[in-house]
Amino acid sequence: MLYWALVFFIVAVIAALFGFRGVASATSKIAKFLFFLFVVLFVLSLLGQVLL
Repeated sequence: MLYWALVFFIVAVIAALFGFRGVASATSKIAKFLFFLFVVLFVLSLLGQVLL
């Protein structure tokens, strides 16, 4: 999941460099969502290991 967040971030940066603002905006939002989803699942996984 973190891999896909990085891929969408790179696509967003490349799209922004070429002036595709709509694509850059959409891919950056996807990357941000995937990153925070990864962080939440990571924290839940850590908490699960500590509590069990």
